[in-house]
Amino acid sequence: MSIKELLTVFFPHLDRVRVDQVFRSGASVRLKARTATAEAACPSCGTPSRHRHSRYERRLSDTAVGDQELLIHLQVHRFLCRNDGCGKRTFAEQVPGLTVRYGRRSVAAGEALRAIALALAGRPGARLAERLVTAVSRMTLLRLIRRLPDPTHDPAHQAGPRVLGVDDFALRRGRNYGTILIDITTGKPVDVLADRTADTLANWLHAHPGVEIVCRDRAGAYADGISRGAPEAIQVADRWHLWRNIGDAVERTVTRHRRALHALTPVSPGQADGAPAACTPPPVPVSPPAQLLGARRDRVAVRTRERHAAVHTLIDQGRSHLQIACELELSRNTVRRFARTDDPDDLLVHAGTGQRPKELAAYDSYLRHRWNQGCTNAAQLFQELRSQGYRGAATTLRQYLQPWRTAPPTPPAGPARRRPPTVRQATGWFLRHPAHLDPDDQRRLDALCAACPQLNALRTHVRLFAEIMMDRTGQQLQAWMTSVLADDLPELHSFVTGLRRDQDAVTAGLTLPYSSGPVEGHVNRIKTIKRQMYGRASFDLLRKRILLND
Repeated sequence: MSIKELLTVFFPHLDRVRVDQVFRSGASVRLKARTATAEAACPSCGTPSRHRHSRYERRLSDTAVGDQELLIHLQVHRFLCRNDGCGKRTFAEQVPGLTVRYGRRSVAAGEALRAIALALAGRPGARLAERLVTAVSRMTLLRLIRRLPDPTHDPAHQAGPRVLGVDDFALRRGRNYGTILIDITTGKPVDVLADRTADTLANWLHAHPGVEIVCRDRAGAYADGISRGAPEAIQVADRWHLWRNIGDAVERTVTRHRRALHALTPVSPGQADGAPAACTPPPVPVSPPAQLLGARRDRVAVRTRERHAAVHTLIDQGRSHLQIACELELSRNTVRRFARTDDPDDLLVHAGTGQRPKELAAYDSYLRHRWNQGCTNAAQLFQELRSQGYRGAATTLRQYLQPWRTAPPTPPAGPARRRPPTVRQATGWFLRHPAHLDPDDQRRLDALCAACPQLNALRTHVRLFAEIMMDRTGQQLQAWMTSVLADDLPELHSFVTGLRRDQDAVTAGLTLPYSSGPVEGHVNRIKTIKRQMYGRASFDLLRKRILLND
């Protein structure tokens, strides 16, 4: 295969030029080429011209070859425009598929950079572009995105889609929100609005007629905006949000009857309900004697023993702590600590345990005995230890006793008491499909419903609503709401009140096959885009990345 054929296969955009030379220069591959154009049309008036004026060289950056930058040195012609009425005297020829006016990159390189910018934005896109195309800055990539045409400006997009999906997303969580509009049929984004108000949505629907069905969540602003902007459109409430709403009502009902959950917990023999379990202090590790670990012989240990001996010698001579501190050049607290300690090894960190022996360890058995007798007052225990010769501080004793107060109670003798299920666990039993329930959970749910008539009625209503939702039998919704209101279930009554405010949309959601699933998928994609450019991009850049990055 000749060089010309190879270039045609691997570089089809160079098919209209003549390649004269290919060589390497540093870390880049350079290609010298020229055009053989005999005639070109004026870009202003369209008049063809065969009169060449001059020739000049253009340098184009092309897509990388073998991880190396490719530069094209292209010789092009400048032609004379023979139309006297045209404002141009001369014009430069353009090679279709290779060059654009004032462009310093080939068409292929520009398309690759735009795709990278839409997918990764600034800094990540610049790192990838350096490997695949050419080295560019992050700001260059962002400018490429902003130069892309807005798809909604195309007259063919003035009419809205037949089935529209609407949902909000956070521009700044808890403060600013936008609105994403999706064509449910194709699953592609249609437009992005700067807020989530009813007026903005109504104005958009007025400007884009033809919307017949709108899928939305249960937000009142969207319902109002759709009613004003497209009054003939059918509003469809999303089924996932309906199930979440009834799940919240179920959880509040279970919370109100949570005492029934304790009926599912068997009580171990010998322990009455409500009897507190014994609280035994946890075992406190006591440092072994120094002779078992080996006395320390390092420089710090020797210095500590010498200072301890000097301090006690001066104390025997009747010196005060202040006089000893001045004479030995030690602080008064250090002198006081040496004076209180009979054995200097008690001041050292043992090599075996990495801890100093605790002075309270000698009184541990007494403290445990008094604690089990019910004496947990640290002040009283401190006075008792002082009478037995304890010379430590009350704060040290309180710190020593603190783990005992937070220790878990000792389990009672015999079979362990099974903890009752939580409200969240019981709520999951009501909302889960009966065929997917664990046999043990199914038995506990049956026992719970047998112990509480209200929960038994709740179970029946939830399963009937699930059947209506799964079978798309929305015409049964009115009968279901009537049966719910006949029972003593205030939380479900609130749920029914909300359904009646939006009954037409709820009935359509329980009947038609449309849902807001594609919209939720795009909201999740927007979160990824936001994290790539958070803190740098404005709304116009975010909007273009959402609409153009399919």
